[in-house]
Amino acid sequence: MTLRVAARLLRVLAHLLLGLGICALLFPWLGRERRMRRIRRWSMQLLRIFGVRAALADGAGAGRGLWVANHVSWIDIFVINALFPSRFVAKSEVRRWPLVGPLCAWAGTIFIQRANPRDLRQTMAVMVAALRDGERVVVFPEGTSAAQGRVLPFRANLFEAAIEAGVPVQPVSIRYLDPEGRFHGAVEYIGTTSLLESMVAILSGGPVHARLAVLPAFEAGGADRRTLAQSAHRAVADELALPSSASAARP
Repeated sequence: MTLRVAARLLRVLAHLLLGLGICALLFPWLGRERRMRRIRRWSMQLLRIFGVRAALADGAGAGRGLWVANHVSWIDIFVINALFPSRFVAKSEVRRWPLVGPLCAWAGTIFIQRANPRDLRQTMAVMVAALRDGERVVVFPEGTSAAQGRVLPFRANLFEAAIEAGVPVQPVSIRYLDPEGRFHGAVEYIGTTSLLESMVAILSGGPVHARLAVLPAFEAGGADRRTLAQSAHRAVADELALPSSASAARP
């Protein structure tokens, strides 16, 4: 690790501590909209430290509902928050990440243990309540992160929340490019890579252009969750110009 990267890593640490302070001291006194503005500003600042520039791939607007996106890296959350502050559904392991876990919890992340049916039902109830209350809830239905150039099958179970809440399903695609327009491999968070190793790789890897595409939404009414998962997977894969199949959905 170079001195320059170490110095930037210290800036990341300071920014994470700042975020915890904001959440602990200010969030209890702020309404939803003001909290979301704080989250957006903090996320933009974090991306700037990492050399990530986030932008929409087109001029599309976006509404509320259940957002579903392909998953490349832990930094996906902050790219989306920098453009459209949201609540996220994340695996329960994230809660135990140093600094990042408590920060996500304070920001309203909904944690889930997919292997626990009782926990899944509780998570679904929280998601439905948030969606009915007009919040934007984001899930990564692949269930794990994948290397760029590939979209794993979408798990269908969390799509049930959109059906129960009567809200649209909003597919979203995320890609990370280097200055030459190629996939930026340093951002990928896969395999046995630790969070710290991923941070160092991004800080060492040169400028990153994050592109978020908000695709046409699907109405959940009258559809089943597997059909919604298949349609969303196809939309995301098509936008990323990747192969897709009608069977790309899991329970």
